[in-house]
Amino acid sequence: MKELYSTTMINNGGRSGTSYAEDQSLSLKIAPPGSKLANATNPEQLFAAGYSACFNSALDLIKRQKKLKNSSTIKVTVKLMEQATFDYVLAVDIEGHIEGLALEEAQELLELTHTVCPYSKATMGNINVIIKAV
Repeated sequence: MKELYSTTMINNGGRSGTSYAEDQSLSLKIAPPGSKLANATNPEQLFAAGYSACFNSALDLIKRQKKLKNSSTIKVTVKLMEQATFDYVLAVDIEGHIEGLALEEAQELLELTHTVCPYSKATMGNINVIIKAV
C-alpha cells in the first residue's frame, strides 16, 4: 500500500482543551458538545466536517467516472449516542443533493460513493450510517 498523505493533530485537555497540528498550521479550541463556548468546536463537528468533505470528494470521483458534471452538496450529521452508562458510540446521517438528478439516481450514486469514501470504509460495520438523497 502506498501512503499518499499523513497528518498529525495533538490534543491537550480533551473536550475542554486545545487541538493543534504538529506543523502549527491549525489550532482549535475544543469544548464539550452544546457548551456554546465562543470560537470553539468539538470532536463531533470535526468528524462531520472531515466526513462531508471526504464523501463529497469521493462523489466527485464517481461523477467523473460517469462523465457527470452536476454539482453536489453533502450534509453530514454526527450524533454522539449513549448506549448505556459510560458506553458511547457515534451515528452518522449523510444527506446528499446532486443538482439535476432524480432522487433515485442520486441515491444510487451516494450508495456507490459510500463504498469508495475512506471515511465510509473506516466506519463501515462500526457505526450506523444512514445515506439519503435529498
